[in-house]
Amino acid sequence: MPAYATNMRLKFPILALILEIITIILFAVFVVYDDGKGHGHDAHSNETHHEQNPMELYPMFQDVHVMIFIGFGFLMTFLKRYGFSSVGVNLLLAAFGLQWGLLMQGIWHMDDGKIKVSIFKIINADFSTATVLISFGAVLGKTSPVQLLIMTILEITIFSINEHLVANILGANDVGASMIIHAYGAYFGLAVARVLYRPGLRNGHENDGSVYHSDLFAMIGTVFLWMFWPSFNSAIAEPGFTQLTAVINTYLSLAACVLSAYAISSLVEHKGKLDMVHIQNATLAGGVAVGTCADMSIGPFGAMLIGFVAGIISTLGFKYLTPILAANLGIQDTCGVHNLHGMPGILGGLAGIVAVALGKKEGGSAAMQAAALASSLGFALVGGAVTGLIMKLPFWGQPPDQNCFDDSIYWEVPEEEEENEESLAHADHSKNKAEA
Repeated sequence: MPAYATNMRLKFPILALILEIITIILFAVFVVYDDGKGHGHDAHSNETHHEQNPMELYPMFQDVHVMIFIGFGFLMTFLKRYGFSSVGVNLLLAAFGLQWGLLMQGIWHMDDGKIKVSIFKIINADFSTATVLISFGAVLGKTSPVQLLIMTILEITIFSINEHLVANILGANDVGASMIIHAYGAYFGLAVARVLYRPGLRNGHENDGSVYHSDLFAMIGTVFLWMFWPSFNSAIAEPGFTQLTAVINTYLSLAACVLSAYAISSLVEHKGKLDMVHIQNATLAGGVAVGTCADMSIGPFGAMLIGFVAGIISTLGFKYLTPILAANLGIQDTCGVHNLHGMPGILGGLAGIVAVALGKKEGGSAAMQAAALASSLGFALVGGAVTGLIMKLPFWGQPPDQNCFDDSIYWEVPEEEEENEESLAHADHSKNKAEA
C-alpha cells in the first residue's frame, strides 16, 4: 500500500484558492448580467422567457437548488461515519461546480463575446453540477476533497461539450436530462471508480455501512429529491403546456415507481422486509427514467409505465447487480449510482427513442435520440477513465484503505464520536460511566 500523504493543509487551500481566483478573473472578463436583448441563439429559444418576466423561472430554480444542495447532499449521508463529508463536500463541489458550469456552458452561447447570466443559465449551471454529485456517489468515501475538485473541473468541462453536441448539433430531445446528466454522471463515476479500484476493500470495510440514524438522515435527501423532481424535469421545457406535461409525467412516474420499488424490495429481501437502501434510492428512479420523454405526449399511463419499470430494475440492480460489479468488474460503487442514475438513465434514453419513433414529439428524430445516448455514454466512459487516471496520481491526498469511509481523516470530528465509535450501545455507555 503506497504511503499516501493525507495532510491537506497546503494542497487543499492552495488548489481551492487558485481555482476560485482563476474563476473570478474569467468572470471579470466574460460574464455580464442578462439584459434580455439579442437572444434567440439557444436550442431552447429564450426569447419567450424574456418578453415575459426575467424572474419567471425563479421558483423552478429554487427547487433545483434545493435538490442539488439538500437532496444530493443528504442522500449520501447513509454511511455511519461519513456524514460531514457527504453534506460538506457536496456543498463544496456544488458551489465550485455551478461557477465552472456557468462558464463552460456559456462558452457555446456567447453574445458579443460575453456570457449573459439569466435564471435559465443558472438553472443549467446547477444541472451541470448534478453530474459531478452523481459521480461523487460512486467514489464516496474513497477520495480526498482535492481529488474531487480535480474531478469537478474535468467532468463539467466534458459534460458541457457533450451537452452542446446533444442539444445543439444532434438536436436531440432530453429535457429532464436522463442521458446527458444521469447516464453521463453515473457512467463517468463508474469509470473513475474502476480506475481507482482498491483491492484492499474487496472484502468490504467496517465503516462502509449505515446505522439507524444515518439511514434516517439519508431519507431526508430522498424526500426532498422526490418532492422537487417534477421541477428538475420541467425547468428548461418550453413554457406553457409543454412544461405542464413535463411536470405531470414526472409526478406520475415517481408515484408509480415508489409502489414497484417497495414491492420488489419486499419480494427480494429476507422474510419480505423492506430494505432502506432500496427505499432511499429506487423510489427516485422514476424521475430519472422519465426525463428524456418528460415533455412528450406519452400519456399519463406511459409515464407511469416508465416509472413502474424503473422502480423494478433499480431495486433489482441494488440487490443483484451491485455485488457482481464489485466482485467481477472491480467497480466499487458506494452509493449504487449505477442503479439509480445509470440503468434508469439508459431506460430513459431508450424510452425517448421509442417515443420519438412513435411520433410523440414534433420534429424529433429517433436516430438522433440514439446518437445522443451513445454520445453521452461514450463521453462518460472515456472521460471518466482519463479523469480517474489523473485522480490516481499519488499527490492528491487520497485516503489509505483503512481510513476510507471515515470523516476524521479530513474533518475535525467532535471527540465523543471518536471515543465511542458508534458501537457502544446506550446500556454499555451508561455502565461504563458508572464504573468510571
